[in-house]
Amino acid sequence: MSEKAKNSFDEHYDTIIIGSGAGGLAAAICLAREGQKVLVLEQHDVPGGWCHSFYLNGHRFTPGVHYVGLLGEGEATNDLYRGLGIANELVFFRMNPDAYEHVRVGDEHFDFPANFDQLIARLSERFPKEKKQINKYLNLIRKVSEELYSLPYIKGFWQKLTLPYRTRHFGKYGLFNVRRVINWHIKDPLLKNILNIQCGDHGVQPRKAAFVLHSALMYHYFQGGYYPMGGGGALIKAMTNAIKNHGGEVRTSTAVAKILLEGTTLKKAVGVQLENGSKLMADRIISNADVGITYNDLIGREHLSKKLQKKLQKTKYSCTSLMLFLTVDMDVRKAGLDSGNIWMMPNRDADDFYDEILSADIAEGIAFEGMFVSCTTLKDPASFDGKHHTIEAITFIDYQGFEKYKDEETQRSQEYLDFKEKLTVKMLNGLEKAVPGIRNHIVHQELGTPITNEYYINTTDGNVYGTEKSLKHIGPFAFRSKSEIENLYLCGASILSHGVAGASHSGVDTAATILGCHPDDLKKPQEDQALRIYEAEDPTDYPEWMLKKMEVKKARAAAKVKESAIS
Repeated sequence: MSEKAKNSFDEHYDTIIIGSGAGGLAAAICLAREGQKVLVLEQHDVPGGWCHSFYLNGHRFTPGVHYVGLLGEGEATNDLYRGLGIANELVFFRMNPDAYEHVRVGDEHFDFPANFDQLIARLSERFPKEKKQINKYLNLIRKVSEELYSLPYIKGFWQKLTLPYRTRHFGKYGLFNVRRVINWHIKDPLLKNILNIQCGDHGVQPRKAAFVLHSALMYHYFQGGYYPMGGGGALIKAMTNAIKNHGGEVRTSTAVAKILLEGTTLKKAVGVQLENGSKLMADRIISNADVGITYNDLIGREHLSKKLQKKLQKTKYSCTSLMLFLTVDMDVRKAGLDSGNIWMMPNRDADDFYDEILSADIAEGIAFEGMFVSCTTLKDPASFDGKHHTIEAITFIDYQGFEKYKDEETQRSQEYLDFKEKLTVKMLNGLEKAVPGIRNHIVHQELGTPITNEYYINTTDGNVYGTEKSLKHIGPFAFRSKSEIENLYLCGASILSHGVAGASHSGVDTAATILGCHPDDLKKPQEDQALRIYEAEDPTDYPEWMLKKMEVKKARAAAKVKESAIS
């Protein structure tokens, strides 16, 4: 065999996956485990997409992982990680079980406990006149979610014959938005805002958020939230290790310019062309990239059917965001923080508020009123160096304010930098309401913008959740994992579901489509795999290796401070 032929053979793969987000990596694990020659290509210099971690002055941040649900024994996400064979590499901390979500609506406060019955009891005590309806509404959410999760398991003639009865709640409310359903049950405006606060996990207002999707999200967190030790980067490391252990390959700093098509109608994917001009061939391609990027840029609209072109024209993408990354040298617990998230919004109609923030001139006003605040060093105690805490604060905005900067190269204009500085001040003004005095303790600060999202994650208009999570873009109206182009598949936030777990499940589902099996066959928990879960708020049961790790981290930080003082 000639050297040229040998190289050509070596560069041919069973499956090439574009993008190394959680969905792409989950698909890669499943396919490589089945013996396929798999290559994952990532444009960024580290894998992970939204789940990747990065460091600023030695302190770790993760832009897209803030909590994960259903990690208890026998629950869906736990089974997923055991099924993928990565559970043994992962350690999670359970966030404050008494308040994994701190809701601040104006001056009103409410804490979500990590227990369904306790949530009902706590809400009923706070809103006694709504007690009966609270119970009815939250049990409806649970029933709808359980029916949704049961759909893949309804098989056989007799089971399908009873499908309308088995999924009667799901069927009844499947085409309604959150606002409509909650208005049928709840009257108190404050209570509505509290129950709808997690619409922020969709990035859309209650009148746009699909009730079924929102029910599934609330159900996902009914037993609380968890955070990975080592941030999202630890999850990605476990996934990439699994891929490599099964003979797969992950290449970073390798951007794909286009998907190669062949045939008289150019309807068959055969490989990819990289930005450096080289070509890699494969029997099939999976795109974990944004659907707009996949179809409009990597394929080209001219190669798509009129039906798909029309769908793309009508597709709306989720909102974008500002993300403020802070390192502070203050006692954040004394300031009122713990391992729970903080959701802030003014005490007024949530739909009106979302409409305002997603259409307003973001330069106006002195503070952002709606924010999500997360202290990662309290969620992951092993990352705390004894002095510095890391905080991530997020607010949703419309992309239009950054449209003028989208074509700038890595060398940003002074106008853009000045605009960032102005928005950083506005973010800090909003954050001061949650953590008074924090401005006086900032060691380092950095603001991520929609342009940052586009540069590192390569999403359409810097969106954070893929397609807009409204009724028009989920379920039967979502993009399919198997595209109209032969041998081209998709996975990720715009296909099955968004979020860390949702995207991962999407990758498994796409792999199952390729392998011709049921997704559960690929997610069957492996008996030799087990997650290690500890309490973020209670170090009593921390193992010796973790305590030692924490001691070493604090000792190094103290030595560094001492060295700096001497010099």
